[in-house]
Amino acid sequence: MTARFDEAELRSLAPLRLHQAPPVEHRRSDDDLNPEARIIPAGEAPKPAAVLVPLVPRSSGLNMVLTQRQPHLTRHAGQVAFPGGRIDDTDAGVVEAALRETAEETGITSGFVEPLGFLDTYLTSTNYRVMPVVALLRPGFALVPQEAEVAEIFEVPLAFLMNPAHHERHAREWQGRQRFYYAMPWQGRYIWGATAGMIRNMYSLLYETS
Repeated sequence: MTARFDEAELRSLAPLRLHQAPPVEHRRSDDDLNPEARIIPAGEAPKPAAVLVPLVPRSSGLNMVLTQRQPHLTRHAGQVAFPGGRIDDTDAGVVEAALRETAEETGITSGFVEPLGFLDTYLTSTNYRVMPVVALLRPGFALVPQEAEVAEIFEVPLAFLMNPAHHERHAREWQGRQRFYYAMPWQGRYIWGATAGMIRNMYSLLYETS
């Protein structure tokens, strides 16, 4: 079953210049702010992954749904992330992988999801080639966080995330070099790294003309 949305909800995203098919090459990466301190391996085939960028209409406007990863994980412990993961050989494609991972991690099933298109492909420092699928969620879904990976699921107003004043550039030392990254702190949450980079890409597709 496919979720349906009224015209007003769809019009609110009309300026978003989404790709209607997954871009072949990545256009964004964790190295974008680090021309002198690149760490993404060259010449290695990146691992394909997909995430869902879920937007849910509320009375105050659209909210973005994000997850907080469990603090005990060996990778990306405690970080804020979109639901998603590696594309399996059994997945029919990018969208199916994003929907499968979202259902597994959050309990939000495909009947509540209306895929709209794709952001630019994003290459992470761990050499994952991530394809973000933007989608609207029909209210009424039930949240069931995957206990092993997801500590919490929360919403952030899209208006906050699309305000460039909140796109802070932070830095930290990594392997003896200073690296910069986007961060969007919100009510005690620290949205940063690849997740913030993809949100910044969404802002660029929505508002930047060049």
